[in-house]
Amino acid sequence: MILNITEAANHQINEMMKDEESNEVFLRFGIKGGGCSGLSYSMGFEEEFNEELDTIEQYEGIPVAIRTQDIPIVEGTKIDFKQNMMGGGFTIDNPNAIVSCGCGSSFKTATNAGTPDPNC
Repeated sequence: MILNITEAANHQINEMMKDEESNEVFLRFGIKGGGCSGLSYSMGFEEEFNEELDTIEQYEGIPVAIRTQDIPIVEGTKIDFKQNMMGGGFTIDNPNAIVSCGCGSSFKTATNAGTPDPNC
């Protein structure tokens, strides 16, 4: 498995998927350039899958698509969901990240520094 999705995150993702209009939706997880450290995580629901560019895996009934080129950067990443008095949110722990910003949503790896956003 490329990712580790905790039980809490799995439950939250399943609840969010119920609100989607289509039953053919999957979770897309990946990276994009930007953020304070150079790379940022992206996570959202989609309906279109590209067999040439994407890898898809099932995690406890959740189909997750990842761009094949992103796999070396996100392999081993743990996605969790934390609930507290102020609400809740997903946390991402990437063992490949060597630098992360204070908010935890931006990072860089030893092999990919991305392009930092100059406005951070």
